[in-house]
Amino acid sequence: MLFMPSQIELYRQMSVFSARMVRAARASDWDRLIELERDVAALRDALQERFELEVSEIETGEKRRLIRSILKDDAEVRRHTEPWMEKVRMFLGQDHQRPNLEIPFADLSIVNNIHR
Repeated sequence: MLFMPSQIELYRQMSVFSARMVRAARASDWDRLIELERDVAALRDALQERFELEVSEIETGEKRRLIRSILKDDAEVRRHTEPWMEKVRMFLGQDHQRPNLEIPFADLSIVNNIHR
């Protein structure tokens, strides 16, 4: 029989991954951050498939605590990634602002005609 983790176990694992994402973001380890984000997304998808109607009060309290922790970690990751993303946007956006050096030399046939 295949082991099916409970909803609370999925939240626990998601919390572990979100804490790792914070460390990766602080270290600017973008490749690791992307890997962890994929892991969290897979857990999120698994959570959606395992909706549990009956959950004990203890599990409800722990689930609340885990969700708060995950959201806090998410805010911390964003604090590190958003400035980096803005730099990337500016870098990519400046492509249209770079002077086109081909334009002044586009009609070199004029120069070639003078020397003939």
